Amino acid sequence: MGDMDDLLNDLEKKMKNAVEVLKKEFQKVRTGRANPAILDNVSVDYYGTPTPINQVGNVSVPDPQMITISPWEKKMLGEIEKAIQKANLGLTPQNDGNIIRLPIPPLTEERRKEMVKQIKKIGENAKIPIRNVRRDGNDQLKKMEKNKEISQDDQKQHMQSVQDLTDKYTKVVDELMMEKEKELMEV
Repeated sequence: MGDMDDLLNDLEKKMKNAVEVLKKEFQKVRTGRANPAILDNVSVDYYGTPTPINQVGNVSVPDPQMITISPWEKKMLGEIEKAIQKANLGLTPQNDGNIIRLPIPPLTEERRKEMVKQIKKIGENAKIPIRNVRRDGNDQLKKMEKNKEISQDDQKQHMQSVQDLTDKYTKVVDELMMEKEKELMEV
């Protein structure tokens, strides 16, 4: 029976991983609220090396509509500003010679609806690896039954466990999508 537990634990780990990837994807989606995670994929040219912004300066959120970046070296101001513009985030950096301010404009109704569609697409895409894990698990169970490693009854029982796991993580994805949608539609 240890093999079955290992199999189910392995499948659950893979499904959990798909949910973690989804959470990271959702952090990158810009809502009307300032979130430093939208800068996670922005790299600055730091002495010829592409470096994440949070490694060349202090990123903070002084209020819900503003992100500020205080570089540790003044000469990085221009590089950071260029990197943000190049990243195409739909934000206009304001450089005052000491820090860079990134005002987060409120989202228009139309933009919010577009973002909700994007969130639903990201969420549906997150369900694909979960379903693939289910398929792989069921294939393994069928093979084990065919090789007489487990009985047909055990196979059915374990396939139900795999389906229960799939339902559990699909529900988590749906909840995360609803949460993010609610956050987006908040004015």
